[in-house]
Amino acid sequence: MEKLASILIIGFISEVNFRSSAKTIFPLNMALAPLTELGLAALTLSIVFLTILWYKRTSNIPQKTEPRLPPGPRGLPIVGFLPFLRPNLHHQLTELSQKYGPIYKFWLGSKLCIVLNSPSLAKEVVRDQDSVFANRDPSIAGLLATYGGLDIALSPYGSYWRDMRKLFVSEMLSNRNLEACYSLRKHEVRKAIRNVHTKIAYPIDIGELSFVTEMNVIMSMIFGSNFVEEKEKHAKDGAEFRELVIKFLQMLAKPNISDFFPMLARFDLQGIQKEMEALLKSVERILDPAINECMKMLSDKRESKIQGNAKKDFVQILLELMEQKNIGISVDLVQIKAILLDIVIGGTDTTITMVEWVMAELLNNPEVMTKVQKELKNVVGMNNIVEESHLPKLHYLDAVVKETFRLHPALPLLVPKRPSQSAIVGGYTIPEGTKVLLNVYAIHRDP
Repeated sequence: MEKLASILIIGFISEVNFRSSAKTIFPLNMALAPLTELGLAALTLSIVFLTILWYKRTSNIPQKTEPRLPPGPRGLPIVGFLPFLRPNLHHQLTELSQKYGPIYKFWLGSKLCIVLNSPSLAKEVVRDQDSVFANRDPSIAGLLATYGGLDIALSPYGSYWRDMRKLFVSEMLSNRNLEACYSLRKHEVRKAIRNVHTKIAYPIDIGELSFVTEMNVIMSMIFGSNFVEEKEKHAKDGAEFRELVIKFLQMLAKPNISDFFPMLARFDLQGIQKEMEALLKSVERILDPAINECMKMLSDKRESKIQGNAKKDFVQILLELMEQKNIGISVDLVQIKAILLDIVIGGTDTTITMVEWVMAELLNNPEVMTKVQKELKNVVGMNNIVEESHLPKLHYLDAVVKETFRLHPALPLLVPKRPSQSAIVGGYTIPEGTKVLLNVYAIHRDP
C-alpha cells in the first residue's frame, strides 16, 4: 500500500489544511476512604507483607544456570509500573532506556514486560532467534477480534501460519494482483483528489479521506470486480463497515485491566469483551452476505462449466481452499473471516497514520514542501496527472516519505512478542511467556 499512500500524499500536498484531533486520556484516580484505627493498622500490615512478596518476586537474584533478568523500575506492589504509564508510551519507554540501558524490564500487574531499544538487540530477536520470538502476545480484545487468533497476525507460529502467510503474499500482494488492481487504485485516488479540490480554502480531514480511499481499494481487492460493479448496492453497508472498523481500532487500542491481571478476565470489568463481541456480530452481518454471494458465484461457475483465465479475488481463493480438503492447506469459514478482518484492519490504520504524518511534516516545513512541489513540476509536469510510474523518479519525495517513516513509525512498539521458551538476549534472561516490546521509535532515533 506504499504506492497508494505516496499518490495520496502527492495529491494532498498543495491542497490540504491539516487538522489533527486530540486523543482524550482518562486517568485512573484512586481515592482512599476514611479508615478506623484498627482498619488502618491492618492495611499497613498488609502493605508491608505485600511489599516483601513483591520484592522477592522482582529481585534480580543471579541464577546458577542462566543470567539474571534485566534491570528496570520496580513499580508498586500488585500493580507494578501501571500507575506511572503516560499517554505517549513510546516516548516514556525511550526515556527509561536512557536510565536503565537498551534492555530493561518492568511489571504491568502480573505481566512481566521487557523492552528492547537498540538495533542489535532487535536483530537478536527478529533474526537470530526468530523461531523463539515468532509468537505474538495478543490482548483479549485482539483475540476476540480474530476469533481466538485464527488470522495471520496473531496465530501461533506453525504450519497454519506459514501456509496462510505464503498464500497472502503470493496472491494478495503479488505483482500480478497489484497490477490487476491498478485501474481501481487510480480511480479511487483521483476521486479523493477531486474531493480535495471541491474543498479548497476549507478545512479537510485527511485521515477520513485517506481511510475511505484505502478501504474502497482493499475491499475491492478482497471481493473483486463484483464489489466495484455493485458499489451503489453496497454503499450503505460500506459506510457502516467503515464505522465498525474505526470502532474496532478504538477497542484494540483501549487499555484493558484484564490483560494485566488475567484472573480478572472472566469478570470483564470494563465491558470490553462484551462490546467487542457485539462489534464482531455487527461485522458478520455485513461480511457473511458478501461471502455467501462469492460462494454462489463460484457455484454458478461450476454448474455452467465456465472456464477461463479471469483473475480470482482473494475471497474466491480462500473459498476454494475451504472446499478442497485434500491439498494440504485447510481453512474454514471462521478462519476466512478472521483473515479478512486482519487485512482490512491492518491495511487501513497504518496507511492512514503515515499519510497524516507526512502531510503534517510537510506543512510544518514549508521549505521541504517547496522542494517536493518543484520536483513534481519537473518530473510530472504542471498539466499532467501523477501516475504510479512516476514514483521511482520522485527521489526527493521518496526520501521525505522514508524520513517520516523513521521519525513517526505507524506502530512505534510493533505488536508485542511472546517467547515460546526462555531465551538469552543482550546477556539477560527473557523468561517464557514474557511480553517483549520492540521500541522502534527509539531504534529509529538511535545515532
